[in-house]
Amino acid sequence: MNLKFLFASGKNSKLPYYIRNYSKVILPKFLFQSRLENKLDSINSRSDAEYINSRVNYYNKLETAQELPESSQRLADLKKSKKVRTVYFLDAYLIISWFKGSFKWNYIPGDVTHIPEIPSIVKSRPIAGDNKNSVLLKLEKVRHFIFVKDKLKFSEKSNKIIFRGKVDDKPHRIDFMEKYFNHPMCDLGNITNNNKYPSEWTVEKSTIYDHLKYKFVLSLEGVDVASNLKWIMSSNSVAVMPKPKFETWFMEGKLKENHHYIQIKEDYSDLEERLNYYIENPAEANVIIKNANEYVSQFFDKEREHLIGLAVMNKYLEKTSQK
Repeated sequence: MNLKFLFASGKNSKLPYYIRNYSKVILPKFLFQSRLENKLDSINSRSDAEYINSRVNYYNKLETAQELPESSQRLADLKKSKKVRTVYFLDAYLIISWFKGSFKWNYIPGDVTHIPEIPSIVKSRPIAGDNKNSVLLKLEKVRHFIFVKDKLKFSEKSNKIIFRGKVDDKPHRIDFMEKYFNHPMCDLGNITNNNKYPSEWTVEKSTIYDHLKYKFVLSLEGVDVASNLKWIMSSNSVAVMPKPKFETWFMEGKLKENHHYIQIKEDYSDLEERLNYYIENPAEANVIIKNANEYVSQFFDKEREHLIGLAVMNKYLEKTSQK
């Protein structure tokens, strides 16, 4: 076992997350519900009210009222289960506990890659198409919302791109490995020990800090979004990826190619050309890093993040004719 990865991976520790959030589960809900209206009313008096409302309306695009089916689950019925894993239970609970348990919702936990037929609370949604029924909340955040303090400058990093991830049965990741595994500008590895793929692809996990030794970090979507994109964009390395197809609370659909990240073609055919361009033009790479760092900074205010979540849920209840 890689002890460095076990104790210093750079990822969020789940134990403090569980302790902090389970301590809120045992509190009486009226402590939250009695303060809800004041919380929501406070938005309009804030200097960043316009910004908050723009994010609320981005996550929740519902415009006309739609009633949920009678069979929809009550908020009070949310339970941890095989389908609703602990992180999905806790992250949802921290929002819905502020609302009366008799309200109803349609909650789809996990990696959601389709647009539901009825308004639903999800972690992820397709960027393209009419996705208004996919209402985003900040879910599974202990895994997805990781940010780093990078001590290395872009100029001090290796002129290579790194990827460590689960290839599994993801055709786009398999395709990338087949095309670039032996390329001199690439340091690639599959962290799943699976005999279906070439044994030389299999490597041990690398810490986030190991990744930060490279100028470029590959960010390939998995089932839905690429979970490493947030910490890459908070670093002094540059995310390299095709145009994203899915988005979460991170609003991947708002990212601009070659402004927040380096965009490569869907078939990856221009990878070497794009890497060489930014190696030869480091000033442009540093502009992307600056833009990316500024983008992630909007998620650092925990109180505001929670307030936006409450407003998203409140709008969901309004647009499902419950408030």
